Amino acid sequence: MATPAELVADGGEAARSDDFFRSAEFLGAEGATHTLLVGGLAIPLIVRDDLPGGRRDAISPYGYPGASGAADRGPLDAAAIDWSGTGLVSMFLRERIGGAPAIAGATERSSVQVHDPARPRGVRARLAEQIRHNERQGWTVERSTGPEATAAGRRAFADAYTETMTRAEAAPRYFFGAEYLDAVLGFDRSWLLTALAPSGEPGAGAIVAASDGLLHYFLGATADAHLAASPFKGVVAAMLDFADELETPLNLGGGVSAGDGLERFKRGFANAELPFRTHELVCDPDAYRELAGDEDAGGFFPAYRAPTN
Repeated sequence: MATPAELVADGGEAARSDDFFRSAEFLGAEGATHTLLVGGLAIPLIVRDDLPGGRRDAISPYGYPGASGAADRGPLDAAAIDWSGTGLVSMFLRERIGGAPAIAGATERSSVQVHDPARPRGVRARLAEQIRHNERQGWTVERSTGPEATAAGRRAFADAYTETMTRAEAAPRYFFGAEYLDAVLGFDRSWLLTALAPSGEPGAGAIVAASDGLLHYFLGATADAHLAASPFKGVVAAMLDFADELETPLNLGGGVSAGDGLERFKRGFANAELPFRTHELVCDPDAYRELAGDEDAGGFFPAYRAPTN
């Protein structure tokens, strides 16, 4: 007998936990709309209702939300689940990092770079020397809990983050505004790290948060005025120090695409890696085929939302 799946319009409340990626603060910032309930699991979702004919699909919030709860017999078999009760065309689900998948058959999409305090540090010699050079010049890194971060510190990070996304020509999705940043910094186990120039001016920063037994580097930024000094390297070193202090592995994340410059930069600080897994689930095959047509989406899921040039 198939396991029924149910969609509840509760803003992700049924999936909330004490972990950052399923916290009230993060799910509220992300605009979670529903919880998927299946086989003892609760998975937060953002349901999108902009498809033709009043159809809907869903996507996990950003990051690594995974699921709350535990299945009775380990990972659920997606093929043995009746998705029809969700009323969705498709779902794109992100698994948590570092644990067994909630649902079997996940796609291993990429790897994230990790600093494990139980292993020797993997910081490349050139990066370590650049960090020491900045320290000799008078650069320092301050850390505060998210809720205690000052208004000036939050504003400086928000400004630097916007400048960073503009330089990277990032998609609009990644231009998180001050309201979003304030919301995630409201989580009690989030922290804001800020690199201060010898003058005391903020030059770079990062938000880190605790979730699922890991410390996660969530967002980072460098102000345009301080790019030449590369102060963000010192922020990463401070993240490693903090992970050592907590005796908790640090997830540095991955790149935009496998092997890109961002991933190579993070590999320069890492001594381990973990898989990042997702699920591409078709709940209504007929509707999916109708919407996707015969176009080659190049592996993009769902195919009917593939970007067009």
